Amino acid sequence: MADADSLDANFLTRDAALLQDTVREAGSLAQSMFRTELKKWTKGASSPVSEADIAVNDLLEARLRGATPDYGWLSEESADDATRLSRRLTWIVDPIDGTRNYLNGHDEWCVSVALVEGASPVLAAVFAPVSDEFFFAVRGQGTTLNGKPVRATGGTALDFARVAGPKPMVERLKTGGGDIKLHPRIGSLALRLCRVANGGLDAAFAGGNSHDWDLAAADLIVQEADGRMSDLSGDPILYNRREVTHGVLVAAGRDRHASIVAHFRNRPLP
Repeated sequence: MADADSLDANFLTRDAALLQDTVREAGSLAQSMFRTELKKWTKGASSPVSEADIAVNDLLEARLRGATPDYGWLSEESADDATRLSRRLTWIVDPIDGTRNYLNGHDEWCVSVALVEGASPVLAAVFAPVSDEFFFAVRGQGTTLNGKPVRATGGTALDFARVAGPKPMVERLKTGGGDIKLHPRIGSLALRLCRVANGGLDAAFAGGNSHDWDLAAADLIVQEADGRMSDLSGDPILYNRREVTHGVLVAAGRDRHASIVAHFRNRPLP
């Protein structure tokens, strides 16, 4: 392959087709198990997981790793393998983002997968089967929703209505003035962020303790829709590092993102 700025087009085209087909298949599997009786349990302190999460993860791993055995693998539902840190290309996977919504029978959940080169995503797919939203992005080639190009909303003003994320973050944004209203909660973080890419939201926050698998696909989808996603200082998010947990993040159209970062630079979090 060529250097990081010119990833071989043949590999990218092959992997893009593989990713689209696999995520669609995974979404269909998840939907076939949706609102059925599932075995479920809790991992860690409070994270729900079910046999559907594991089944979808197994499908994704079989298809993606089977076709690209030299790539690294990082998934919410797989044991972490440190060999990913030495791989140039790594799949970053959330089999069902929004598991709590999924298990409660709510519609807003998705399959989220990115291919990361070094520390940055180069391919991304987020599929919400219930609402039939398939977001897809290739680095340098834009973002599509169900095959049609989409863009984040423009403008720099903080006087806008549609902001999603933790209420305290939205309240802190209001201190800059403007008519800002909290959008109803979207239980899937990846889907919340992706809805910035198609203008469904003007901005979205991720609270602390999000992970690579929640973010990597949505990050590229927002970027390729003329948006930006970063921490509150404006620094880009780095993926496939030893530490995969992140702090508070914001996504918005490029110019509005700059305004939000400036707002928090003058009003830092406690």
